[in-house]
Amino acid sequence: MKLVLWLLSMALGHHGAGGFLMHLFSECPLAADGSVLRFYFAFVFNKNPLVCYNEQDRLFEACDMGLLNHLAVDMAAAMNTDPGLRQHVAAGRQACQSQSQHLWSRTGQRKTPPSVRIVSTALSNPAGTVRLTCHVWGFYPAEVGVTWLRNGSPVEPTEGGLSPALANGDWTYQTQVSLLTAPKPGDTYTCHVQHASLAEPHQEEWGPGLSPGLTVKVSVAVVVLILGLIFLGTGLVFWWRAPAPGYSPLAGHNYAGGST
Repeated sequence: MKLVLWLLSMALGHHGAGGFLMHLFSECPLAADGSVLRFYFAFVFNKNPLVCYNEQDRLFEACDMGLLNHLAVDMAAAMNTDPGLRQHVAAGRQACQSQSQHLWSRTGQRKTPPSVRIVSTALSNPAGTVRLTCHVWGFYPAEVGVTWLRNGSPVEPTEGGLSPALANGDWTYQTQVSLLTAPKPGDTYTCHVQHASLAEPHQEEWGPGLSPGLTVKVSVAVVVLILGLIFLGTGLVFWWRAPAPGYSPLAGHNYAGGST
């Protein structure tokens, strides 16, 4: 600590330093798998690196080649004489590696499954045409595969195909793919989504529903069925309330003992 304070006072007391700021800077860029590519540590004066740490040689060296170069050389030489400081900075890479793995597992290496929804829009020209749009959102990483199936067979998308994945701003992405088609009753359209977070592809289905003529026939059949049930219920009620057949008295004597 005394060495650092001395270095700071020497730098700030140098002619031309003025009231500028000196601070410590370190970074460790990460590869796609979360491993540390390199470790960078420097004393920065007035936003310019003054003394840098050479990771391979494990020594400090001047990295300012301007007016403060001779000062940076003196600082680097003084810092290299402190084994505790050199050991502390050398341990920074290992600390960066251990901390970055925990952070990377919760950010860059995490996998979030997508949500899928199909939205249909009826078009007037040509008649009977429908635009089916498969919306896929909330997934991470950004790589995703989306295809259309009609009755189980692949169908080429229209209107540019799959749009590029767009960032949502919360470490998730969204995309969509549209299909122009003229569906027939009984057809089944499937949005087939493949993503690294899914053990098996997600399939969202959509059907066109009944045609107008078939809708009328089904409605008539339902009305007839309801009327039939009403008549059946009425007949059962009358049958239940009717008197049961039994003994009917005859005219004349009705007692076994004869007339009285």
